Amino acid sequence: MKKTKITIDKHGILSKIDKRIYGSFIEHLGRAVYGGIYEEDSRLSDENGFRIDTLELVRELNVPVIRYPGGNFVSGYNWEDSVGPKDKRPSRLDLAWFATESNRFGLNEFFDWSKKANSEVMMAINLGTRGVKEAQEVIEYCNHPEGTYLSDLRKEHGYEKPHNIKLWCLGNEMDGPWQTGAKTAYEYGRLAKESAKVMKWVDPSIELVACGSSNITMKTFAGWEAEVLDECYDNVDYLSLHTYYGNRGNDTANFLAKSMEMDSFIKSVVAVCDYIKAKKCSKKQMNLSFDEWNVWYHKGTEAEGEKWSSAPHQIEDVYNFEDALLVGCMLITLLRNADRVKIACLAQLVNVIAPIMTSDKGVWKQTIFYPYMHASILGRGEVLNTVIDCPVYDSSEYTSVPYIDSVVVKDDENESLTVFAANKDLDEAFEFSCDLRQFSNYIVEKHIVLENDDLKAVNTEENPNNVIPHNNGISKIDEGMLTSVLNKHSWNVIVLKKR
Repeated sequence: MKKTKITIDKHGILSKIDKRIYGSFIEHLGRAVYGGIYEEDSRLSDENGFRIDTLELVRELNVPVIRYPGGNFVSGYNWEDSVGPKDKRPSRLDLAWFATESNRFGLNEFFDWSKKANSEVMMAINLGTRGVKEAQEVIEYCNHPEGTYLSDLRKEHGYEKPHNIKLWCLGNEMDGPWQTGAKTAYEYGRLAKESAKVMKWVDPSIELVACGSSNITMKTFAGWEAEVLDECYDNVDYLSLHTYYGNRGNDTANFLAKSMEMDSFIKSVVAVCDYIKAKKCSKKQMNLSFDEWNVWYHKGTEAEGEKWSSAPHQIEDVYNFEDALLVGCMLITLLRNADRVKIACLAQLVNVIAPIMTSDKGVWKQTIFYPYMHASILGRGEVLNTVIDCPVYDSSEYTSVPYIDSVVVKDDENESLTVFAANKDLDEAFEFSCDLRQFSNYIVEKHIVLENDDLKAVNTEENPNNVIPHNNGISKIDEGMLTSVLNKHSWNVIVLKKR
């Protein structure tokens, strides 16, 4: 059996974890909203039209913040269309996804749904087809107490108290030619700055996310970040990153190495942020919001059915076991960069490239549900600097890929340590060890394993438990030394509690 070890120090704290690193995303796209979280007149829904079964799984994931309403959709969105009496709301063409939007579920419904999901709202505003005036008006409607037309309009709509939404995205992927109202870096940087100014004049307590590049392959990458931040560095709090990975070539070893690219992406954006900080002689540190990340390649963007239909089946990727393993590696990567990544959103939450799927009969968990749930629930506290000593391999795109990805989280409140570890070796198990003599009287509470001999195994409505975790992992502590077995191509969560 191959061997690997990690080294930690209880005083070697990388960062406190911002719980919002376990956020997610709901866009008006496909069946994410209609048929996903909201379905009027369904036996599966409550009196508000909220799918009860979906809510139960979202609460099980313990999602702290959810980005809404887009995504590409937001660049053509008029928030005013989505509030007030439903029978007076206009239907609109959605140019982002070539569908028709009824607006029967809107801003206030999402606020209500988020409270039931025990999540905070991360609201995106339209800086594609709209601008500064809309930015000022939407936050006045949402957050201003009373005494103005818009705040009183909110009260008229049944919301006496302000929503107090504290986290806002200034548009979405504004560098992308696919985006309605795409901008140059200078155009967007100026617009983001002016929008940020008025929004913080209305509510100085909010935090704002500026758009970084749509992905690392954009020809303008890095230059976009630098020029945008040159304009709005002093006015915003986070810069966004987006990435999706796939395995179209069916090269699993290379696919599982893509978390290395995610790590490099983060470090590159941090470098640009710190360059602008130095250029401006600023004391302010710009942190990151990785507000779109996931595996996406099984389905294209084409919708089933006719163009301009409402809530078509669209981008409903069916995830397999190897997808879940990469999602676990990506979660480890986010945690290993938690000193700068403070917000992250698995995109998306329901039906559309999502951990949760629905039908008119019920819901089920996709394979990626489990590593996401494990990290969200057990990955709270502080990240310890985790040094990994293990063999490496070369893939078709990457060199010196560690077979083992791992990170350790310390939770003093619950007197626990959680070791997250993914074995990417397709053929062999590893003996995994860590010296824990600094942590006296700790015992192994459980060792959760997600594994399957078939890397392409999936969960379906007919067979929802085909890929599920078990608690039969092999771990022990002997004289302060943790030793574990990480089975071939497996996701592992080892929970240690103080006796």
